[in-house]
Amino acid sequence: MASFAKELELDSALTLSQAAVGCDFQIRRVDGPECRQLREIGFCEEMRVRKITNGRNMLCTVCGTRLAVSKHLADQIKVVPA
Repeated sequence: MASFAKELELDSALTLSQAAVGCDFQIRRVDGPECRQLREIGFCEEMRVRKITNGRNMLCTVCGTRLAVSKHLADQIKVVPA
């Protein structure tokens, strides 16, 4: 049953590029060929992220650090409201 709930939550998750600016989110999935480096710097599941700006490159904060993420990478990150 818990597995079904997690799958349902992922189905309703947004990509980071779709997420609203100024809101806090929890990362649910970081999945894509270029995401290895994001994981290495701590940008991974269960972390909280705040999207600061939108555009070709998005500025976010995670763990108190500002990080610029391309739209291509942001499309590979699934988030839910925190």
